[in-house]
Order: sequence, then C-alpha cells, then structure tokens
Amino acid sequence: MTIEEISYRDGAIDLKGTLYRPSGVARAAVAVFPTIMNPTPAVEAKARALADAGFLAMICDFYGATPADFAQSQEWARALVSNPDAHRARLRASLAALGKIAPDLPIGAIGFCMGGQAVLELARDGADLFVVASFHGLLETLRPAEEGAVKARILVCHGDADTLVPRDHVTTFWEEMDRAGANWHFHSYSGVPHGFTNPNPSPTGAVAYDASADRQSWAALMSLLDEELG
Repeated sequence: MTIEEISYRDGAIDLKGTLYRPSGVARAAVAVFPTIMNPTPAVEAKARALADAGFLAMICDFYGATPADFAQSQEWARALVSNPDAHRARLRASLAALGKIAPDLPIGAIGFCMGGQAVLELARDGADLFVVASFHGLLETLRPAEEGAVKARILVCHGDADTLVPRDHVTTFWEEMDRAGANWHFHSYSGVPHGFTNPNPSPTGAVAYDASADRQSWAALMSLLDEELG
C-alpha cells in the first residue's frame, strides 16, 4: 500500500484528500467521506482496510481545513449542509477528483456520520456510483430523491439506539427510497448508539463504539462489494 495527498478544488475552495493505493491492481475506487470532524484515525483505518482489500480509497475533505474542536465542526457542517446545492457540489468535487485518478475503475462511496449522510445525498442526486454505504449516518435530507434518480445500490448500517436518528427518520428514509425505486439494504443493530465504528469516540454521551456492529457492518460492505464486482 502507498499513501499520498491529493489536492483538488470546489470552486474557490482548496481541498485535500488522502489516497490509499493497494499493492496490486485495484478492483474499484471508493470515496471515503469522513465524520463531522473531517478525517480521524478511525476513518483512516477504514481507508487502509479498503486498500488492504484491493480497493483504491480516497478520504475526502468537507471543509478545506481541520476544525479546531467539535463546536467549530458543527458550525462548519451546518453552513455546508443547510445549502443543498453547495453541499452536493462539494461532494461531487471529491468524486470528480477520484474519477480523474481512476478513470477506468467503477466508483463507490462510503461514509461515517456526516459522511454517511453525504453518500446518501450523492445517491439521491443520481451520482454514477455502483455502491454507497452509510455507517451511522444521518438520514434526513432537504432534497428527497426523485423517482428513478438513484443509480447506486445502497447499504445503510444503523445503530437502533442512535439518538441522532430517531425511528421516524428511519421509516421516512425507507419510504423515500421506495418512492424513488432505489435498490437498498438497511441493517439495524439493536441497542447500538451513534458512532459505533469509532473505537475512540468523542465523549459527547451520544456516541459509543460497538465492536460487533463494527465487524458486522464492515462484513456487509465487503459482501456487497464482492457481489457487485463479481
């Protein structure tokens, strides 16, 4: 595996991604959208795991900078997500950067927390992705998917005790995906809170690691990638 920094832009905003190249021929490329804090050690570990499994993985950049603390990340995230056009343009810029690096590979996208919401926004927007996977991602959207818009197969891995995603958000998401005619899987883990893939979560009280849900959700992703790629 090799790791390198990638510079790209969204309009006037300079962004930086981290590219993880597998040691052999890549099976596909995967955009990895991080948490509200931008890249963290837990997200970096997932990108490494993808490269170890034969995928070209790029951790994407939400802001062009690293938040000083959680409060600043919330401020930056609200500013970005509250404008659907700007939000989706930022996400598309990351896909475009990865597409230039791997023009001949199928592209998928995975994300964690805010990143999970991001990949679902890309799916709603009709991005040409073969798979998107959300891990403890937010399910709300300001712009629901239109009928026939979703091209990607969707995997959502959700902790049923996630206080940031109440059950009415879950059922609303299911209904949205059905109306859109999407091909979706939804895995829900009982008693599991938000942030279950992060062994070192921020001490907010709403976030906690769950080793079983982490293993099971990652196995679900690997299985779906194998199914789609053959």
